[in-house]
Amino acid sequence: MQYTRKTWIGLSLAVIVLLIIALIFWLKPQDAQTQDVEQTRDVNVADAGASPASQALSTQNGMPFASPSQQDVQINCQLKMDASNRLIVNEGTKNCFEFFITQYGEKTIEQIKTDFVNYAKASYQEPLLGQLTDLWTRYIQYREQLGSLEAPNIDKEQAGYYKAIFSNMKNLRKKFFSNYEIEGLFGIEDIYNDYTLARMAVLDDKSLTATEKAKKLKELFEQLPEDWKENLKQLSQLEDLRKLTAEIKARGGSPEELRQMRTQLVGAEATQRLESLDTERSNFKSNVSNYLNERDSIIKSNMSDAAKEAAIQQLRSKTFSNPQEQLRLQTFESLHDQGGKLPFAD
Repeated sequence: MQYTRKTWIGLSLAVIVLLIIALIFWLKPQDAQTQDVEQTRDVNVADAGASPASQALSTQNGMPFASPSQQDVQINCQLKMDASNRLIVNEGTKNCFEFFITQYGEKTIEQIKTDFVNYAKASYQEPLLGQLTDLWTRYIQYREQLGSLEAPNIDKEQAGYYKAIFSNMKNLRKKFFSNYEIEGLFGIEDIYNDYTLARMAVLDDKSLTATEKAKKLKELFEQLPEDWKENLKQLSQLEDLRKLTAEIKARGGSPEELRQMRTQLVGAEATQRLESLDTERSNFKSNVSNYLNERDSIIKSNMSDAAKEAAIQQLRSKTFSNPQEQLRLQTFESLHDQGGKLPFAD
């Protein structure tokens, strides 16, 4: 499956990794995005020989190197050198490159390449300039070849499908970058990817019970860096809870199995809260079902329309004293009258 040069940016692995990107980047904690940049502040570094033109370019409106849609956005290139005059390669470096690459569509690939080199020449001095443009050239080549990767001949529903994709991506990186550069450019991204793939593999493992899956998922979470856990905790646990709960209910699992799974994944205290929520939902579902049955009886009765309306209103107030529940009830009534599926929470 080959992609043309024309679509290399917008569609690079779009068909292959679109689902993965949706799963991964919503997990990404805000604080982690600046982790590598913040670490460089603790090192004795220079401002990478930035020329006076660099500050003008980063503050003026109508930047010459920005596409029309980016005229009011500052160029996101805050590059550093270490004490040995070597470019510090981190996620900030990749963000700088991607700032220019995202202009594809408004500019041609050749325009993007030229603009970056001109920006680098106007903004930085040697030895950073040479290192930066060299890395940019290799990064562009890497991004171009991403579009030549073929989708693995594996079921897309299996974790192995996505594992094969990332394995191919990692192998491709080795052709263009040193280990230091790979870690700087893709280290944070790879942690997200590896964590997501490991979660998928556990959830897909049919040899494990739901409780065993919950235990392994908890172990995977505990292996994450501390500063990511708080941001990822609710998102990943909610998704894992949803999937494992659906798995247990689909095969008629017992309440005890559900309790054990939840305890392994989120702890005893949170499990008690979830069980209380289950009780509330069950009671609401029962009340709605009983209400709709009695409402049907009223509608089918021989009472006048006005008497029916009064009886239904009285029944509604008697069954649901909470104003918010009465508002929700309107949706259930409408769907019930149309023969649709009632939107009860699982």
